[in-house]
Amino acid sequence: MVDLPRLPDDPSKLAREPLREQIRQVLVEGLLSGRWQPGERIVERRIATELRVSQAPVREALRELETLRLIETVPNKGARVRDFGVRDMAEIYPVRAGLELVAAELAAPRLRADPAPLEREVDLLKRATAEGDVSGQIRHSVEFHREVVRAADNSVLLHTWESLGVEVWTALSVRWLNMELHAKAADHDQITKAFREGDSQVGRMLSDHVLNYVEAALRSNESVH
Repeated sequence: MVDLPRLPDDPSKLAREPLREQIRQVLVEGLLSGRWQPGERIVERRIATELRVSQAPVREALRELETLRLIETVPNKGARVRDFGVRDMAEIYPVRAGLELVAAELAAPRLRADPAPLEREVDLLKRATAEGDVSGQIRHSVEFHREVVRAADNSVLLHTWESLGVEVWTALSVRWLNMELHAKAADHDQITKAFREGDSQVGRMLSDHVLNYVEAALRSNESVH
């Protein structure tokens, strides 16, 4: 089970990072930890009071989570938690896989010449795995994929990929799969090797790697039901 932090003991810490992003992270952690259950209201004013901020950045963060389909706005009732699950993953991950296939093909020449950004994230992912640092595993796994998309040097592609909320859905998949990222470190190693050697199948490798997340989640869901 993923051990996620709660609301900061000192809300003034929020000022050290972009306010909307930090509030968004607090809300996501609340969803992951079960603070808010499906169907439960998230009261904007209450969150603002807890964090000692105005309601405006809280409202902005809630809008972002609505875009990610984690919450929904009900007329005259405000924001409430959606009953999200593996079905949402089954829709999001194929889109992400397609984007990363294109990104890998565009990025291949650049990453063959300089695979160092990927090698760095693989090393950090292995270290986080060895130390049992789940947050670190999620962070470096996502950053590995982000480096591929950045290397494609296509701003539209990067913006679209970022809009999927990859960190959030990776954390959710880890929760549902009971921590499966340790196996993905080996995949990342193989993908890096493919980029380094100019393997023409690297795009397909990366796409299949992403799709494996949702396939595993669907299998797990079927076994439960």
